Amino acid sequence: MSIRTYGPNAVDWEQRVDLDRLRRARLVRLHRSLESSSLGSLLTFDFANIRYMTSTHIGTWAMDKLIRFALLPRGGDPVVWDFGSAARHHQLFNPWLDGTDRARAGISTLRGAFHPDAPIAEDVARKIVTVLRGHGLEGEPVGVDVVEMPVLAALRAAGLDVVDGQQVFLEARRIKTPDEIALLTQACAMVDAAYDELYAFLRPGVRENECVGLVAKVLYDLGSEYVEGVNAISGERCAPHPHVYSDRVVRPGDPAFFDILHSHLGYRTCYYRTFAVGSASPAQRDAYVRCREYMDRAIALVRPGVTTADVVSLWPTAPEFGFSDEEAAFALQYGHGVGLSIWEKPIFSRLVSLEHPEVLEEGMVFALETYWPSADGWGAARIEEEVVVTADGCEVITKFPAEDLLVAGRKYWTVGGELDTLRDAQSHLNTAAGRGEEGA
Repeated sequence: MSIRTYGPNAVDWEQRVDLDRLRRARLVRLHRSLESSSLGSLLTFDFANIRYMTSTHIGTWAMDKLIRFALLPRGGDPVVWDFGSAARHHQLFNPWLDGTDRARAGISTLRGAFHPDAPIAEDVARKIVTVLRGHGLEGEPVGVDVVEMPVLAALRAAGLDVVDGQQVFLEARRIKTPDEIALLTQACAMVDAAYDELYAFLRPGVRENECVGLVAKVLYDLGSEYVEGVNAISGERCAPHPHVYSDRVVRPGDPAFFDILHSHLGYRTCYYRTFAVGSASPAQRDAYVRCREYMDRAIALVRPGVTTADVVSLWPTAPEFGFSDEEAAFALQYGHGVGLSIWEKPIFSRLVSLEHPEVLEEGMVFALETYWPSADGWGAARIEEEVVVTADGCEVITKFPAEDLLVAGRKYWTVGGELDTLRDAQSHLNTAAGRGEEGA
């Protein structure tokens, strides 16, 4: 497997991402997953699954509305029902949907916003039954990913056997095609650039929300389709990890970690980095070293045939870093597939992986996340790397430096010269652990 980073433009002098091939390959994988199941068709209301099946997109504003839906009959071609004029746009600009035949107008219940007596849910069911009947599949199970309760009731009232289809979708998306890997790598390259700008910007006096705004601008300027979120956490907010940014003002000596999530042509990132601002305490340095060690051990193990249980067994148990059980510590020592959504197969967690391991295969792309709180009880370190499983190991596609703790912000000068970035006399809490004393 050759993993390359290309520019986002199409050119005639270099073979880059082949979007026609991407569309065809995704649909082939989904057909294979469906055919290996007991289902007669797949019905999706999920934004990412609709895109994977039909290669259609109407903007990220629609992601939480469940207004669009698409159907893949066993042995047939997908049909997508879309919001108003979007269907007409597909007919004009999506030739792989055969004009008006498979790009149709249709709408669901707007998450209950339509009057409940309006027959919208029944109309959705009628549309689905009509297509299935045309393929002789109305008596076969219909696999659905997510669905509104009125629509589910209408489908069942129409005589359809509606079952869980989520695993069929996820199985198809588990292994990435070369074009998907190229797009995921491009998405990471854009975040590399955002981190470089953030590193130059980060200093005492800026606020977490300003960091979020800076990163979003860099990514949108580079052509990002959607900046899903920027998790900006600093100072004492690092432990416990709140998973949401605030308006906190960054102070000298703060730890600060960030998670940058965005979408490039639908393909997402999940990409943590940790910095110290101005200088670091011994406790923060030690937390980072330990966090990095857990990451490096996991990456060194990744190759085809290894299981998620093998990887999570290298990571600490929840009580070792201050949590009562694995549910309470969930997603701090963690791994997850990355693709059109950020939590795909495989999942790495002590909560499930030891008892239900998944085997790693070439072509998987996933993120590994590690966390460690500082011994002084004040800060923490958080690192995340995205990797592609290759024939004999893996390749890291998140390139912004993270081997050692980076110190951002202005340099300070004393009468004796430049202030040391590792300040042995500095502790956010005056404890033995904070001072880095032996046996603390």
